[in-house]
Order: sequence, then C-alpha cells, then structure tokens
Amino acid sequence: MKTSIKLSALFLLLTAGVFATNAASAKDNTPKVKQTVSYDALDNDRGLKLTLTKSESGRTYVRFYNNHDELLMKDVVDTKAAVSKGYVFSELDLGDYTLEISTDGKVTKETVHIYQDGDNKAFYIVQK
Repeated sequence: MKTSIKLSALFLLLTAGVFATNAASAKDNTPKVKQTVSYDALDNDRGLKLTLTKSESGRTYVRFYNNHDELLMKDVVDTKAAVSKGYVFSELDLGDYTLEISTDGKVTKETVHIYQDGDNKAFYIVQK
C-alpha cells in the first residue's frame, strides 16, 4: 500500500512537471502582432482617419501622391503604441491620389478618389 501511494504521488509530480513545461514553452512561441491599418471617414471634416497598430520599428511613414506621382504630403507617425490620425482632403483637387503607408519594410498603397458631392468634396478608397 505504501508503494502504491508513493508511485501515485510520483506520477502526479511528473505529470504536473510536464504540463508546466508545455505551458512555459507555449508562451515563448507566441508570434509578434503584425502592423495593421484600418481606414475610416473623419467625423466632422471631409477626410480619412487611419488607425495604426503598434509596429516593431515604432515608426510609420504616410505619403500622399497626386496622379503625376508628385509627393504632396509626408508624415512620420510614432507607432510605439496604437494610434489614430486624421487627414483632411478638402483642399485637394478632384481626382485620384495614391496613399502609401510604409512600416517595418512593408509598403501598402491605396488609391483614393476625391469627387464632388453636392457642395462638398467626398472620397472613397478604390477596391483592388
């Protein structure tokens, strides 16, 4: 009887050790979160709201080009933490523009079309 109690205790101890080892290694293998960008319209102004998640480099570049590939605006956004930033399009002419977002060596390009909607300018992001 003493032997069976000792064997049961030893089995429980070894089993607990195996589970603890697996739990620790699972935390070590968790992949880092990748940068994502989401687009939304600004609430009051006629423009675009970018929401950027944290990046590894802590810096994201936002560039805006006209349809002649001339740089109109360059912005460096601190992305050490998640951030939202708005860009107003009311002073831009009607037409197509390229929005370029680069972070951690990856570049995302979107075409933004600005058009007249009554007395105001409106925009949409062209689907690829």
